[in-house]
Amino acid sequence: MTTSDEALATAAANGDGRAFALLLDRQYDRLFALCFRLTGNRAEAEDLTQDICAALPAKLASYKGQSRVTTWLYRVAVNAAHDRRRRQASAARAADGWGDWELNRQAANAEAADRLDWLTRAMSRLTDDLRDTLALVFDDLTHAEAAEVLGVSEGTISWRISEAKKRLRALRETEEAQ
Repeated sequence: MTTSDEALATAAANGDGRAFALLLDRQYDRLFALCFRLTGNRAEAEDLTQDICAALPAKLASYKGQSRVTTWLYRVAVNAAHDRRRRQASAARAADGWGDWELNRQAANAEAADRLDWLTRAMSRLTDDLRDTLALVFDDLTHAEAAEVLGVSEGTISWRISEAKKRLRALRETEEAQ
């Protein structure tokens, strides 16, 4: 005599592992087929079916035997599919715009890196005194501090910065004209 699915579900709800395994063996293909119809995607259906199977031991405690196991299991599957869709929709809404933001961030980083690379190359074409002065000021030293380090007046530092800017601007214009 074959044990009914309802008896297996009741036994599994009471902790009978063999009853649970037999119930899953009987219902798995049917459950997967429903999940496939609910999702329309094989990989998604496999994930959903596995999620349902993992949660099933706890959910069986709510099975009261008032309907066929297949009916109850279908309700569990439909609810799980709805929950998954809601989570995906929430994640999509939360992520909306982040792709554009990330692309813009990467573009800005690349642009900043290009400017820094250009500036590094351009500074190597300056005289030593102008390059040294710029390097110190770029390191957040004040004109007075840079003057102290280089042993010149603060006015000389200001002139060197101005001169370096002129030469870098001219260099940039020359490169852009080519």
